Amino acid sequence: MTEMIGRKYSITGIVQGVGFRPFVYAQAVHNHLTGWVRNTSSGVEIEINGAAQAVHAFSDALRNNPPPLSRIDRISEFPCQPDGYTQFNIIPSQPCPGEFIPISPDVTLCADCAAELVNPADRRYRYPFINCTNCGPRFTIIKDTPYDRPKTTMAGFTMCPDCQSEYENPLNRRFHAQPTACPVCGPHIWFEAAGEVLTHKEDALQTARAWLQDGKILAIKGLGGYHLACDASNPEAVAELRSRKKRSDKPFALMAYDIEHILPHCQVSSAEEQLLTSRQHPIVILNRLADSSIVKAVAPRQNTLGFMLPYTPQHLLLLEPAPGFPEVLVMTSGNLSEEPVAYMDEDAMQRLSPIADGFLLHDRPIHMRVDDSVARVFTTGPQILRRARGYAPDPIQLPAPLPSILAAGAELKNTFCLSRDQYAFLSHHIGDLENYETLLSFETGIKHYENLFHVTPQTIAVDLHPNYLATRYGIQRASEGNIPLIQVQHHHAHLAACLADNAWNSDEPVIGLIYDGTGYGTDGTIWGGEILLGGYADYQRVYHLATAPLAGGDISVRKPARMALAHLWQSGLEWDLDLAPVQALCPQERSLLRAQLENHINTPLTSSMGRLFDAAAALAGVRQEVNYEGQAAIEFEALADPDETGAYPFSIEEDKISTAPLWPAMLADIHANTPPAILSARFHNGIAALSRQLCLAIREETGCNTVALSGGVWQNQLLLDKTVTLLAESGFNTLLHKQVPANDGGLALGQLLIAANH
Repeated sequence: MTEMIGRKYSITGIVQGVGFRPFVYAQAVHNHLTGWVRNTSSGVEIEINGAAQAVHAFSDALRNNPPPLSRIDRISEFPCQPDGYTQFNIIPSQPCPGEFIPISPDVTLCADCAAELVNPADRRYRYPFINCTNCGPRFTIIKDTPYDRPKTTMAGFTMCPDCQSEYENPLNRRFHAQPTACPVCGPHIWFEAAGEVLTHKEDALQTARAWLQDGKILAIKGLGGYHLACDASNPEAVAELRSRKKRSDKPFALMAYDIEHILPHCQVSSAEEQLLTSRQHPIVILNRLADSSIVKAVAPRQNTLGFMLPYTPQHLLLLEPAPGFPEVLVMTSGNLSEEPVAYMDEDAMQRLSPIADGFLLHDRPIHMRVDDSVARVFTTGPQILRRARGYAPDPIQLPAPLPSILAAGAELKNTFCLSRDQYAFLSHHIGDLENYETLLSFETGIKHYENLFHVTPQTIAVDLHPNYLATRYGIQRASEGNIPLIQVQHHHAHLAACLADNAWNSDEPVIGLIYDGTGYGTDGTIWGGEILLGGYADYQRVYHLATAPLAGGDISVRKPARMALAHLWQSGLEWDLDLAPVQALCPQERSLLRAQLENHINTPLTSSMGRLFDAAAALAGVRQEVNYEGQAAIEFEALADPDETGAYPFSIEEDKISTAPLWPAMLADIHANTPPAILSARFHNGIAALSRQLCLAIREETGCNTVALSGGVWQNQLLLDKTVTLLAESGFNTLLHKQVPANDGGLALGQLLIAANH
């Protein structure tokens, strides 16, 4: 007689809402095992009885071939006595007070559902909300855990008998797929304009397509919020959208039906195709082709375009190729410039009616607004520029378990971060905390994450800057709750974020090239060009850019011309009338600027690398005034001649990096009518060479051979490529961001790790 054995399993990770229980059921039945599987508030529990060989086969499948959307972080396996089960069952979920489980991000439409969507014989043919266990909404509809339908925004849609039968069948692809629905019982779409409903369902879709083809601007309710859409090849439509949205230059995101519809417009490498078609379907930054028909105003003065593929069935239906229909749509966030994306219907109608000619709407509520993610491919792999849909709230595994900490993040590109055990839950992109609406989104998001993951912060970490809204929130909450508060220097947090992103688990210090726009320094100046040596616990500021006056504060951030003239003034160089930044300012403004500089009136000092890029871009004649953060540097990078090998010089004076040699060399080139493309290349080459020189000096003194690159300036792919190449040639081990942005969107993760080490 075959010997029967028993096993119990406790599994943590992303194992709910991803088809894990049906997978377990199928494996158990296949191996003739008995027992049960259930969801709990902390993961999945299994008990099985069967022949030893069959149990081992089951265990092997569990560990090595789990469902594609799952992520197993830990399996605990225990022997137990066989309990006489006669069959294998999926039993009801068990809530465990205080326990938690990671939540799956929203997942793009799977191949099976996409095939059903276009199959006339399928009962969900052309249904805009088709989904199954392997795809569809997750984070945007979840109100609480365990992840069951009554705790989602699908609670109001009662399943029809056919859907209920699929939902209850462990061998069906839709077993316990909480958002499952069909045209009989699920959400539906409609089209309205000027407050009047015009069409429903398929007719609504065709109305929307006709309006887009006719050059109209539409507001489209999607997965985590509203988009504003128009024909990307229609100059009038794009110009009108820019005007109404009050977004003069910042690039618009694009959506195309498939890769073949992107190829006429951009170069797409195999790695970029893989990222575009990944289950996250982020916006991917691609190199634009010169003969693309997409109007230049989509991404003014840039040589890249941001493309994404349809990630919901509604998007796929909307973009179906047809004669005369636009090949590419602008698909930008549904908001006015600088506001959070609209996601509540009434609010969206109010805020977007002045922008959109019509609305394509649906009645599935969105519980948590989530923007589209933005990514690109570097030589070392994908890099996240904005972490949101598809990635959040997927947790980052930490080198070691941490206490419960809330890190409030930065002012710009805000994300917050919560820790529990070995997980860091970095939030989706919140945005720039510069208005009440975004602050409210920040506060609401924190409450939701704390509730979902059952986190009660024992410590709060904030930026040093006293006037950041995120800092003020943290200070107030710490005071009211009598919670310890830790203030973290901005660039130390960048260094720690890069280390955590690479699962760094060593006390050995690393060199941090932290190149950023703005961060409050411990000496009261504005830092941003920092060469640090340290780790999670502490750091030294070994070198930094020599400070320059930021005359008028934020006005010099908005007007790089002022930054350029401040640098020339500080270096004792004349403001020749033929220089672009001189011509950009009227005589009165130049006179006032000089008086400010000479008399030190409202001239805070900054070592910012971002402001140095602004000054160089202005001096080269590229951009004298910006309409969004980093615009001057982005346009300066786009111009660079890839074949130029010359480099502008810098000098190192004790711990300061002097720009005194840079400006005369650049002015000499300008007076010799050197093209801006050469000026840009020589500037980038100079910064890359300087970076290597600084790392070599530190290595010679300390023996440190690992370099972490963090801060928003490293989004400059040209600078990153040149610097990484030079560091590799010199034998350095270089750490780059992978899971979280190098910009301030990753800062909260660093704050968290530093706070844990205090």
